Amino acid sequence: MASQRITLNVEGMSCGHCSGMVKKTLEEMEGVSNISVSLDEKKAFFDADDTPDLVEKAIKEVTEAGYKASST
Repeated sequence: MASQRITLNVEGMSCGHCSGMVKKTLEEMEGVSNISVSLDEKKAFFDADDTPDLVEKAIKEVTEAGYKASST
């Protein structure tokens, strides 16, 4: 299955714990892999498979974890 590299803007991260929570949230999702989170850039990067609406689901999950997420 093909995948694409996704970048999310994530507002509200202020420390290593915050970026760890965002990464953990994404790790728990099916269809998401190769996750990295940059506290300095306020971004999350991951590979997404071709699951319909996966990016929207990722934004929803990160938002429910307490951070404001949007796609770039």
